Amino acid sequence: MSKLLKWPLPALWVWGGAWLIYLNLSGLMPDVWAMALACGVGVAFSVMGSTRARQWALALGFPLSLWASGLASVPAWGWLLPLALALFIYPVHAWRDAPIFPTPLNALQDLPGVATLPPGAQVLDAGCGLGDGLKALRLVYPQAQMVGIEFSWPLRLLAALRCPWARIRHGDIWQADWSDYDMVYLFQRPETMPRAVAKARENMKPGAWLVSLEFEASELTPSAVGQASVGRPVWMYQAPFKKAVRRPR
Repeated sequence: MSKLLKWPLPALWVWGGAWLIYLNLSGLMPDVWAMALACGVGVAFSVMGSTRARQWALALGFPLSLWASGLASVPAWGWLLPLALALFIYPVHAWRDAPIFPTPLNALQDLPGVATLPPGAQVLDAGCGLGDGLKALRLVYPQAQMVGIEFSWPLRLLAALRCPWARIRHGDIWQADWSDYDMVYLFQRPETMPRAVAKARENMKPGAWLVSLEFEASELTPSAVGQASVGRPVWMYQAPFKKAVRRPR
């Protein structure tokens, strides 16, 4: 199965499916609507892309190939539909944050040995995407109350369907209040970690945990470092946070 999902095979499956839908519907309805439905397939499955470039390739591959083929009789405005759909899934506001890349289910197994949480503790997945991080957190903290925040409406709705036991809301993680949470989990990227550190220092209560998969908060001294897999650390920081000590060179 893993070989069938190795890039670029997902792109070929998604583009082929979109073409199949378009060819079957184009004789039954106006071309623009057949194209819109086929593009919807590409946009919906674009969350399979592990990087932003692959997500856009999945979303826009079919309409670009349709345009190049010259088969569709679509008005000029119709070619904006794929872009509008893609922007609906991936708002420009969220581009500076993490790409949609799922947290592996067993990635957080080291957490309970270090970060002990009481029953009913509140755990936030900041930027929960499709909910994979919430599933990984629930596996290790089954008695905690899981909360997810996601800026993309479609992803927020899909996460709610996949994680009915969690409270998931639409919002901006940088504007949300982190002060009530016993743990905030992040799978961001290096460029956004300084902002996460500033937010955690301002908002998080003493004893709360900031957890980052893969990317270090270099301004802080970690309380512990676990391993999701070889070469993929899980960084754990407990408030009040300790400033990182830089050794002279």
